[in-house]
Amino acid sequence: MLQNLTGWHFLIILVVVLLLFGAPKLPGLARSLGQSMKIFKSEIKSDSVDPDPNAPTQSSGSTGDDAAKSAGPTDPAAKP
Repeated sequence: MLQNLTGWHFLIILVVVLLLFGAPKLPGLARSLGQSMKIFKSEIKSDSVDPDPNAPTQSSGSTGDDAAKSAGPTDPAAKP
């Protein structure tokens, strides 16, 4: 599809973009596009680095009761 595009086609596209947005708005448009791409890339990287959410996070020897006891009471006024 892009094989048939020549330099003239890109020049015409550039002129149309200039007419639609105007020359003063193009730097802001390019800046916002760059920021959007940076955010998109960081989100993609953070998703690929995160561990499996279904994987168990506790060590093999402890149970949920042990973890609750070591964390203490949920009500700070309650005494053990």
